[in-house]
Amino acid sequence: MTDKSILITGCSSGIGYASAIGLRDAGWRVFASCRKADDCARLRAEGFESPLIDYADDTTIKAGLAEVLDATGGTLDALFNNGAYGMPGAAEDLPTDSLRAIFEANFFGWHELTRAVIPVMRKQGHGRIVQCSSVLGFVTMPWRAAYNSTKYALEGLTDTMRIEMRDTPIHIVLIEPGPVTSKFRINAISHFEHWIDWEASPRAEQYRTKLRAKLYKDNGPDPFELPPEAVVKKLRHALESSRPRPRYFVTTPTYIMAALRRILPTRALDWVLAKA
Repeated sequence: MTDKSILITGCSSGIGYASAIGLRDAGWRVFASCRKADDCARLRAEGFESPLIDYADDTTIKAGLAEVLDATGGTLDALFNNGAYGMPGAAEDLPTDSLRAIFEANFFGWHELTRAVIPVMRKQGHGRIVQCSSVLGFVTMPWRAAYNSTKYALEGLTDTMRIEMRDTPIHIVLIEPGPVTSKFRINAISHFEHWIDWEASPRAEQYRTKLRAKLYKDNGPDPFELPPEAVVKKLRHALESSRPRPRYFVTTPTYIMAALRRILPTRALDWVLAKA
């Protein structure tokens, strides 16, 4: 695998960081991008090539990819779109601008980078584009309307691309993790505080007793939580298999929710999900 190159986004921690380490150890040339310069500097100190890419800033998308292609001589074997954030809050309390912001980072930026990479892969005659979605890309849970929406959109876009790209040598793959150890909860706090006026909400008591209790308190790992290396195992199969699967589930809840979605009527599934 020493001649294989991959660009991974969102590598400051969690799934992105574990993927960068795991693929480098497997012999890939890893471009481990982050959206903050300090994180890029830290990864460079660890021996990574780390372009600055912030999905919400198209200038960095263009410059970051140009940096990668300059380093490889114009080729790129794989792209792992991964960087994303959550913004807890009831749907009725989400300012429309907050949805615009999260879609820029979790969806539109992904599409822009992907569109820029596809011509490179067409020209070289091969490529893999792997999208890190979520169990919340095919079932919804309360208080997660913003994140749910971006992942549902991502699933629709990716499924469409997979069908459209069947006549090309480019494989399009989804990875759908459930609970994975990361800083996701901690990183979501600043977005919640910036956008959600929870005290003015008709759900203020629910915020106080339910959401904020979960958001601000470290209650330990989820019973089904897996380390990010569990995602890396599926990512390697998606990248290295001659016939990668269209989608890969990670964690028991993802398998369970996929089964429930198939067998339960909508009202029954709503009842289950409302307990989350």
